[in-house]
Amino acid sequence: MTTLSNASFPAVTPTARGYNPGNWPVRSYVSQNGTEVRILYGDTETGTGLSLSYENLPDAQAQLFLDHYRAVLGTYQNFRLNTPSNVNAKGGWEGDTNAIGKPRGTYWRYASAPTIQQVGPGISSVNVDLVAVL
Repeated sequence: MTTLSNASFPAVTPTARGYNPGNWPVRSYVSQNGTEVRILYGDTETGTGLSLSYENLPDAQAQLFLDHYRAVLGTYQNFRLNTPSNVNAKGGWEGDTNAIGKPRGTYWRYASAPTIQQVGPGISSVNVDLVAVL
């Protein structure tokens, strides 16, 4: 298991969010006569993903995502989203916050580096892809 970082994810509310709940760890086996058997290897979804988009941010706020990515050593260290200082990753979601982004106790890591696109002088858009880590 990798280490948990104390670096706080930027407290910025996304303008758009994509959520993939993942799936339970299931393995399917097909016998010679065509019978399929599925075995469940756990009681928790795996492969959960969260894509966050931040449109038209001041460059200083966009820089926060690069700083955080570097602080957690890219895709290496895990971090939390369910803390008071970074609850904004789920900002705008009006359903149960445990329904999106897993319940408390779940860690996250970057799936890839944040992408930043400058849309005007001093204004950028940021896209962040995260993966849940149990």
